[in-house]
Amino acid sequence: MDVEQVVREYLPQVIHLSLATCKDNKSWVCEVHFAFDQDLNLYFRSKPSRRHSIEIESNPQVAGNIITQHEIGEKVRGVYFEGIAEKLSDIDETNPAYLEYCKRFDRNEEILEEAKAPDGHAFYKISVKSFYLFDGRESNPGKKYELAWNR
Repeated sequence: MDVEQVVREYLPQVIHLSLATCKDNKSWVCEVHFAFDQDLNLYFRSKPSRRHSIEIESNPQVAGNIITQHEIGEKVRGVYFEGIAEKLSDIDETNPAYLEYCKRFDRNEEILEEAKAPDGHAFYKISVKSFYLFDGRESNPGKKYELAWNR
């Protein structure tokens, strides 16, 4: 199985990801809408005052999953990841985070202005170190595949 190809085909099918952060040995998970680029960097927007945003400031190590809803009995497939998250600053109309997010969610420059506000939705980037694919469609029984990713 070409794990990278499956990941690339799967990501456009889902608009949100579950993001896990951790601070002081306390874990947190939330849902964010995301976009991605050709290098499979993940981008999302969030207010800096949100718990996950605050935790990223002190511990940028994150993990998460990207999964479509499955019906009972349906063979499952899901993408999981580990990486480093960072709040992006000085975003303009040429930044990949802005371009990919606007393309995916049909947004425009008003989100640039909002990102400049003290508690506006800032842009964040996740540089993925590893992707994992759990696949029950091609593998029986289901199997976990790893795609080390450091681009």
